[in-house]
Amino acid sequence: MRPASASTGFPFTAVVGMEDLQLALILAAISPAIGGVLIRGEKGTAKSTAVRALTELLPPVDVVPGCRFSCDPDRPDADCPDGPHNGEGTVRAARLVELPVGATEDRVLGSLHLEKALAEGVTAYEPGLLAAAHRGLLYVDEVNLLHDHLVDVLLDAAAMGRATVERDGVSVTHPARFVLVGTMNPEEGELRPQLLDRFGLTVDVVASRDPAVRVEVMRARLGYEADPAGFIARYDGRQRELAERIVKARDLITEVILTDAALRQIAEICASFDVDGMRADLVTARTAVAHAAWSGRTVVEVEDVRAAAKLALPHRKRRNPFDAPGLDDEQLEEAINNSTPPTDPDDDPPGPGGPGGSSSGEDAGADESRAGEPDPAQPADRTPADSPQSDSAQGESAEADLGRDRSAPGDSAEDGSAAEDQARAGSAPVGDVVGSSAPYKARLLSVQGAGAGVAGRRSRAITEVGRVVGERARVGRESGRPHLLATLRSAAPYQQVRGRSGPGLVVRPADVRLAVREGREGNLVLFCVDASGSMGTKKRMGEVKTAIVSLLLDAYQRRDTVGLVTFAGATATVALPPTGSVETAVRRLESLPTGGRTPLAEGLLQAAEVLRIAAIRDPRRRPLLVLVTDGRATHGDSAFARARQSAGWLAERGIATVVVDCEPRRGVRLGLAAELAADLGAEYLDLGDVAAGNLVRTVTERKVA
Repeated sequence: MRPASASTGFPFTAVVGMEDLQLALILAAISPAIGGVLIRGEKGTAKSTAVRALTELLPPVDVVPGCRFSCDPDRPDADCPDGPHNGEGTVRAARLVELPVGATEDRVLGSLHLEKALAEGVTAYEPGLLAAAHRGLLYVDEVNLLHDHLVDVLLDAAAMGRATVERDGVSVTHPARFVLVGTMNPEEGELRPQLLDRFGLTVDVVASRDPAVRVEVMRARLGYEADPAGFIARYDGRQRELAERIVKARDLITEVILTDAALRQIAEICASFDVDGMRADLVTARTAVAHAAWSGRTVVEVEDVRAAAKLALPHRKRRNPFDAPGLDDEQLEEAINNSTPPTDPDDDPPGPGGPGGSSSGEDAGADESRAGEPDPAQPADRTPADSPQSDSAQGESAEADLGRDRSAPGDSAEDGSAAEDQARAGSAPVGDVVGSSAPYKARLLSVQGAGAGVAGRRSRAITEVGRVVGERARVGRESGRPHLLATLRSAAPYQQVRGRSGPGLVVRPADVRLAVREGREGNLVLFCVDASGSMGTKKRMGEVKTAIVSLLLDAYQRRDTVGLVTFAGATATVALPPTGSVETAVRRLESLPTGGRTPLAEGLLQAAEVLRIAAIRDPRRRPLLVLVTDGRATHGDSAFARARQSAGWLAERGIATVVVDCEPRRGVRLGLAAELAADLGAEYLDLGDVAAGNLVRTVTERKVA
């Protein structure tokens, strides 16, 4: 570990009430083969502070001087692009590399050095962030907002221990073994289940409601801010002890025996939770081996299996995309009690470190998970694991979190109860709450034309990834993937004027052309739902909710932003501002009561205001307003006339809209929703004709001008 004088951050051992998080991070630090750690938690819960503090505990690394890929001088990589190496080495501190949410694939993987390729005629590779993070820690804040293809790249490299680049005439492979840590706020949207499963371990962090714990948090943070050097010095001994223990666990892990009985217990536990695939079993086995090494044991015991399952299984037991990750402790204990306990290592052990293990070398140590948990005898400052730090103690900015594009102020991941909805609605009466039926697969909702390229999987857009459809000039020092042929064509006419002699081209910055790529974007789907008594029977409202939930499920899978406006009684309510948290939208919709008068004009104006604010915050995201109503307006004088006036105002602003007519087909039909659709210039849909399933079909086939 580096000297305390070199440390300027909040000490890892001074973090209060974060035992599970600290254990998961230490396990991953000992063995990157576990597959990384995903930290889920509300804003201001020490996620970033704990991750950055971990860097201080990572042991220094021996590297080859001048090697951009941090090769070990004792075991240099034979395929290193900077090789061959002569065996000389130097020592440097382990690195913390942060990957910004807006990073491009070129920045992550690396790319062709354009100027050298064109001017000197050589293929030169420019390393990316994966190369910089080798033998260190790669940290992705707000990983749920990162492009899905970049998350795939990161997790592939973390699992394989290597990064491979095959593009633009470059064919390079280099080692990329790092501790991958991602943090996220569930309020801003979940990771897709496929990506969530790729993280080895996951930890949910919540702020403690115990005043005594919160006082301890404030005392620690204020003490650090008042005298950073003195505060760090007080924890120097504990930091050194923890760092030394990590090194010992790394050395011991190759000697740990994972018996056949332990393997069977792990398999039985994973099967009891009905997890998909085999990744859960493998990660649990590696983590159990690592936990044993951290505990100083050479044989995996039931305590190691329990600790591993607690961290490796919570995010893998989800059966529905809207299910929150989590693991019931009683269910885990029941699974452990009903499984085969580990036995004596003489019972045909698979070998050191578990199945496929090796007894020596860096690769062997990585393949066998190296893991750890904070020592129970460690600092008295620590408190129960469900008591994370407050905003001040964790150094995270609540204001910054609230400013994220995908989650508006006031958004919450907590269940929206009917009482909360009514409190928001003011004078809206409390009516019956009708639930939805099982959602079904929704057909693609796409917006006509090409958008500006917000990350997503829905409508056509000009993006940073996808197929090349053109080229354009680079503006200033703008980054992006170059269009090689277009750059050559741009530079070719000027070679004689530039005095070119001999092979190669004289290329200047003004010659560089960037590729224009067409991919997919996400959209804002704003539901404006009539929750008044005129919506009719419970069955009809249930059909409407089922259709909307199905569209929300599709939006979840395609990374859309969604919002929900309801109107009933005397007011319209923003039940959910535009957000990436589709799960919250589903909960708010399910708890939506019906009853009272119909303030249709207020609903339209409230929807327009939500879209106006959303356009300011995220001008590239194209919206679609889905208005679900029977067209009746019964609140206030000249209610329907005011509603039509509001509709005309919306039409003038070019807001694309679908009107879903929920008026019953039996009896006298007033046709008010059709008139409203005409005023809006919107697509008109009769729900009575198409029912819930066809609602999705018609809406998703709509072409928006």
